[in-house]
Amino acid sequence: MKTETAKRPSNTLLFAADMAGTLLFGIEGAEAAITGNLDLLGLMVLAFSTALAGGIFRDLLIGAIPPSSLRDWRYSAMAFTGAVIVFFAYRFLQGIPREVILVLDAAGLALFAVAGTEKALLYQMHPFIAILLGTVTGVGGGTVRDIFLAHVPNVLRSDIYATAAMAGAAVMIAARKLKLSHNWAAVCGGVFCFTLRMVSVWRHWNLPKVMMP
Repeated sequence: MKTETAKRPSNTLLFAADMAGTLLFGIEGAEAAITGNLDLLGLMVLAFSTALAGGIFRDLLIGAIPPSSLRDWRYSAMAFTGAVIVFFAYRFLQGIPREVILVLDAAGLALFAVAGTEKALLYQMHPFIAILLGTVTGVGGGTVRDIFLAHVPNVLRSDIYATAAMAGAAVMIAARKLKLSHNWAAVCGGVFCFTLRMVSVWRHWNLPKVMMP
């Protein structure tokens, strides 16, 4: 059985991406808790789940047990830091333009997609499965957040989101096949995911739906 110790990622760039994504999604989850009229405990729970659930799902699926976000206190600390920021500075955050929030969300999605894909590759997953696991890392937390709030997950009905994560992960895999370094492949995948997400918001792109009669 592979162990977390044996396969712990040593890439500083991707660890930094994981931390940054955790903070951004922790803030996003805490803001959703306030919108849902939850108390302080609910705010902490949503911040934690939004920031870390996707990575926990990924680690369970690849056999990295216990998940790295539960073994390393820094992940939880970063998620709860996002919650504390929102709790004490929510009025300030309300004044931030929606466009800025969308940019930060797209950045968090890109960071998690490439970090999740890299983690899957470190565990010798097939590249196609690594793409799927990178997508799960990016959207899993938001899906859990919406379920806690009794909403249909946005990832299943909103504009290009999970597709952007999947495309970014695929670009990262392709870049590595073209012999780019791991860091540059991650940058290419992250930039592509971020760009596709932002362009889809700007152009109001959506995946096709079945038209009801």
